[in-house]
Amino acid sequence: MFVLYEKGRTKVPMKVWLEDERDLEESCREQAYHLSELPFLHKWVCLMPDTHAGKGMPIGGVIAAKDVIIPNAVGVDIGCGMAYTETNIQVEEIRDIMTGNGSLVQAMIGDIMRNVPVGFNHHKTMMPCDTLDRAYEEIERYEEDEELLGQMEDGYYQVGTLGGGNHFIELQEDERGYLAVMIHSGSRHFGKSVCDYFHNRARELNQRWYSQVPDEYRLAFLPTESGEGKRYINWMTLSMDFARENREKIMLAVKAVMEKWIGKYTSLNLEFSGDINCHHNYAALENHYGENVWVHRKGAVRAQGGELAVIPGAMGSYSYVVMGKGNPESFCSSSHGAGRRYSRKGAMEAFSCEQVIRDLADQGVILGKKKRADVAEESRFAYKDIETVMAQQPDLVVPVKRLKTVGVVKG
Repeated sequence: MFVLYEKGRTKVPMKVWLEDERDLEESCREQAYHLSELPFLHKWVCLMPDTHAGKGMPIGGVIAAKDVIIPNAVGVDIGCGMAYTETNIQVEEIRDIMTGNGSLVQAMIGDIMRNVPVGFNHHKTMMPCDTLDRAYEEIERYEEDEELLGQMEDGYYQVGTLGGGNHFIELQEDERGYLAVMIHSGSRHFGKSVCDYFHNRARELNQRWYSQVPDEYRLAFLPTESGEGKRYINWMTLSMDFARENREKIMLAVKAVMEKWIGKYTSLNLEFSGDINCHHNYAALENHYGENVWVHRKGAVRAQGGELAVIPGAMGSYSYVVMGKGNPESFCSSSHGAGRRYSRKGAMEAFSCEQVIRDLADQGVILGKKKRADVAEESRFAYKDIETVMAQQPDLVVPVKRLKTVGVVKG
C-alpha cells in the first residue's frame, strides 16, 4: 500500500493498495484526485488492489462521507454482489458421468441456462418477490418519485435473472475437491434507474446551490437530511434488498437443477451449506474513527473482523472466499474481484472469441453462453491476475477457500 497526497490540490490523502504507483492507471488516478478534493470526506480516499476507472468514482474505490451521499459513488448496479454455497460432493465423483445431454456438468450448465434468464431476458410472467411486496405495503415511502414506480412493477419480471456483462453463475471446485456454486449479479435495471434518476436530481440541486464539486467530476451529492437524500437512501436500500433477493432466487434455481441431475444420475446425497450473500456496490452508515459516516463501496466488499465475503476472479481462473480482518485504514473493506486490465472494447480487439473458448476448453471448463460473439470481453486475460490482487491485500482479508471454475454460465 502507498499513499498519494499533493499539498494544495488534495484535501485528503489517497491510500492505494497496490505495490507500485506505476500500477495505478492514469484515468483511475485522476478520478481519485477528484474524490480527494471533495469537501465532506472523512480521513482519506481508499483504492483497493482491483481498482480501475469507473463512472465518476473508480471501481474498487471506498470513501467515507460526512452527512452526504453520492449516487455515482454507489454506482448504477446498486447492491451488485456475490452469492455462494458449497456442497458435500466431490467434483471427481461426478466429472466423468455421462447423460443424454453430454457430461453431468454440461447437463447442469445447460439446464441452468434454461431456468435462469440471462442477458436482457426477463421472466415472461410475474415472479414472487418478498422485497417488492413489502415495498408496496409502505408505498408512501416511494410515491413521491413517480418516475421510478414503474420499475417496481417491472422488478417482478426481473427477480431471479442474471443479467449480462461480467455477471455469471459458476460451478466451482475448492482446493479439497468439493463442488461449490458462485453467483455474481445485482439489481438489474431497477438499480440503474434509481442511480440515474437521483444522480440527475443531485446535479440539478448542486447547480442551484453553486456546489464546489465540478459537474464534470460526475460526483453530484445529496445531503442525507434533505428530502432528496432521504428518498435516495430509501430507494438505494430497496435496490440492495432486491439485489440480495435476486441472487437468492438464482441460487434456489441452481440448487434445484443440481438436485435434479445429481439425484437422477447418482446415488449421492447432495447437501448445501456455508451460504454467503454480500453486496459490493452500496453505501452504509457506519462508525469509523469515532464519527458516523456514509461509507461508499463501489466495487469493494465490507471486510469487518471475522466477516466472510467472496472475491471472484475471471472465468477460468481462481476465486476466493475470504474472512475480513477489520482494517480501519480501508474502512473495513477489501477488493471485490480481480479488476479489469482491458476495457470491453479493448478486450474484444486484443482477444478473439476462438482464443477464449479454446482457453476454457484446455482447462476443462464448460461454457454456457448463448451469444458467443462477445465472449472475449470476459476473457480471464482481460482482468488483472487474481493471485496478484490477493497478494496486495494481506492486511485486509484472510483467504478461507480457493476455488477453480468447472462450468460457467454467462449472459
